[in-house]
Amino acid sequence: MKEREVRILLVEDNPDDVELTLKAFEKHRFVNEIIVARDGEEALNLLFPEDDSISEPCIPDLVLLDLKLPKVDGLEVLRRIKSNPRAKLIPVVVLTSSKEEKDLTESYRLGVNSYIRKPVDFEKFTEAIIQLGLYWLLLNESPVK
Repeated sequence: MKEREVRILLVEDNPDDVELTLKAFEKHRFVNEIIVARDGEEALNLLFPEDDSISEPCIPDLVLLDLKLPKVDGLEVLRRIKSNPRAKLIPVVVLTSSKEEKDLTESYRLGVNSYIRKPVDFEKFTEAIIQLGLYWLLLNESPVK
């Protein structure tokens, strides 16, 4: 499989999950750049900057989005991404520990591309990230960029 330059926006407030995700991607050399937003507000500011000092918004190839976030929850971030003409084609994968059926249903209603429940086990979590990377970064064809 051919490697290509990709940019991921990882929206995750759990430092352990951030570290595991970064290590899994680094180990398998899936990406050139991962931008981490630690809450929903930070993610929205990166994607849709209101500050004039930021010249370019972050246009990732993929968004990995937790749902249970401080400040602005993941469902609102998803809603904003999928309702924005410039951002709506960016693939969004919900990567969450939520077991609530309403979160799953609402995510798909808002236009999520995939919904993955985070395994609690370290090895299974790492394997899920590797499989996610293989599919979304190497196999999937996206109109973005």
